[in-house]
Amino acid sequence: MSSKVRVETARRPIATAMALAVAVAATLFESGSAVAQVRSNAQAEQSRTLGIRPSVAGLPPSGRYVSESGESFIFDGSGSRPLFRFERRAETWVLRTSPAPRGDVIYRNDAGAQILRVTPGGGVTLYTTRAPNGSPAAVAGPAAPLSLPQITPTQLITFSIQQSGRMSAALGHLVAVNIELDRPGSEPVVAETISVVTEAVLRMSRSATVRNQVAQVRRIQIEESNRASVSFSNGVLTILFVGNQGLAGRPSSARIIRAVSGG
Repeated sequence: MSSKVRVETARRPIATAMALAVAVAATLFESGSAVAQVRSNAQAEQSRTLGIRPSVAGLPPSGRYVSESGESFIFDGSGSRPLFRFERRAETWVLRTSPAPRGDVIYRNDAGAQILRVTPGGGVTLYTTRAPNGSPAAVAGPAAPLSLPQITPTQLITFSIQQSGRMSAALGHLVAVNIELDRPGSEPVVAETISVVTEAVLRMSRSATVRNQVAQVRRIQIEESNRASVSFSNGVLTILFVGNQGLAGRPSSARIIRAVSGG
């Protein structure tokens, strides 16, 4: 007997439809600054005075960070993949590393945008729209690990209904959501995807640049697969996720926004 679980909401009233949307995270640019790197080394020395040291070369210590630009974030390097989240935002980014000159390590999101740069001495530089040339950051204290919360199928439906109402109100029309799970147990990843998509659609709906594109979204199709991906065609936003890979099993908001905006 097949264990596939299917949820179709296209025929349900808007008040009870399950809908998803996109979370716009700050667009992060890949520009560097020698001055920022010098200051980040100074911040690294400050972190060492707190007794916090990286356990692996190029891997910042886990904890809460504050940058000179005033932005705070959490870095969690305790798992198999480094995780990152701005303190005032809901989305957790799964980062990838790549080598840089002088032995530095660059941390990027799954869309290729540079998020952090770490020097061999442990200096951390954050890259955001507020500080495209980089802003040194230092550990400000401990932080709880970034992990997916447990959620039951009933809670998932309730959460989906709430997010559906928010997105539908923002776009002025119903966006139907179809969810297909190969097996039970993937609800936390689906809920995380719902959160990511919803916040982005709300922000995109307020943007004069991409509002026309996001207004074309009529249906969200979420399916379990062996590879995470996102595509948008004829009003249908299709998101494929890998249930057993946790946070790394779903596309980030940056990839979803790129698909919707055509960027």
